Amino acid sequence: MATVLPFRGVRADDALAGEIIAPPYDVLDRAEARQILARLPRSFLQVTRADATLPDAVDEHAPEVYAAARAQLEAMLAEGALQQDPTPCYYLYSQRWRGRLQVGLMGVAPVADYDAGRIKRHELTRPDKEQDRVDHIEATDCQTGLVFLASRTSGAGGEGFAAALEGLHAALPLAWRTTTDDGVEHGLQVVSDPAQVAALGQALSALPALYVADGHHRSAAASRVCAARGGRGGSDHFLVGVFPDHHLQVLPYNRLVADLAGLSADAFLHALRAVYTVEPGVGPEPRARGELCLYLGGAWYGLRPLPGVVPADPVGRLDVAVLQDRVLSPVLGIHNPRTDSRIRFVGGIRGPAALVAAVDGGRAAAAFCMFPTGLDQLFDVADAGELMPPKSTWFEPKLRGGVVAHRLG
Repeated sequence: MATVLPFRGVRADDALAGEIIAPPYDVLDRAEARQILARLPRSFLQVTRADATLPDAVDEHAPEVYAAARAQLEAMLAEGALQQDPTPCYYLYSQRWRGRLQVGLMGVAPVADYDAGRIKRHELTRPDKEQDRVDHIEATDCQTGLVFLASRTSGAGGEGFAAALEGLHAALPLAWRTTTDDGVEHGLQVVSDPAQVAALGQALSALPALYVADGHHRSAAASRVCAARGGRGGSDHFLVGVFPDHHLQVLPYNRLVADLAGLSADAFLHALRAVYTVEPGVGPEPRARGELCLYLGGAWYGLRPLPGVVPADPVGRLDVAVLQDRVLSPVLGIHNPRTDSRIRFVGGIRGPAALVAAVDGGRAAAAFCMFPTGLDQLFDVADAGELMPPKSTWFEPKLRGGVVAHRLG
């Protein structure tokens, strides 16, 4: 049973939302965050990327950065740019991009559900990134970034939750709507009516499980803060957004390799033929699950696994896993893609042109254009208690920071 509760959200003044909501903290470097703040000084990046408000001599994870984040959050509340709702609410966060609409419900979920595995995860976390989120929560007494959860539409409770969510989205007025410079239209609706809140809670309770699509570091950090505080001050819940799977769009996460481990292009293609059929002139994007495309030496090649290559287990049969286990590790010596500097990952939003530019420009020896990993595959891996290979999914559009935050205490 999924439990997601209403809460007293901290959110932008409706008239200022377009100035405040900001790209996720972890998709920008310091210079990029600083450029946005120069143009939009009210941007929530002053809280989520407070390092961009300080001189470069100050380390990005210095105590001064987290102190500045708290000071700037308090200042935004004091001036009214951010306001806290007086009663617990749910929030509907919608995004429309390239004609496609996704709507999610924002609330708070029990840390106990995450710890017990009822909110299912599929990735490892990096200690440094997890510690950064712990320090940010502890300093600000606020969870400023939501954990992006997906729900199955098919199966127990899925259609009922999706229908309840979509019905309210169609009926409720918008608190605000704004279009960001990447062409995404964002909107927020507030669910404060007790009957509507109860109906959403009941629909959520029929879901047997929720799945972390993005936000593993934020959820792990919330768990640690809860443990350190003994669950006091609201730390026993964490900020989530629940999106039905049929609303979501997953793009591929493509791969660039720096070199061919001493192999010539012909020798590398020969090695690939032990794993895949190699069809010259096919590309730039694969046509179906199980296929991928290689860009090498100014030409595209279509790759399809040979019979018997793809294992049956939910992790091993992923396209990214077959490539890693049968090519990147044994042929190119890239054994740990989390740490090996010889591999880079390119989000599908950039398209095949970015892969061609990297190879033709000498910044990579070869590129692999992947077919998107499906949400059904993510669910299967999480249900099996397994872990996805790194950089398996790229969700688009990205959820903005500063839409609604969860203040502790």
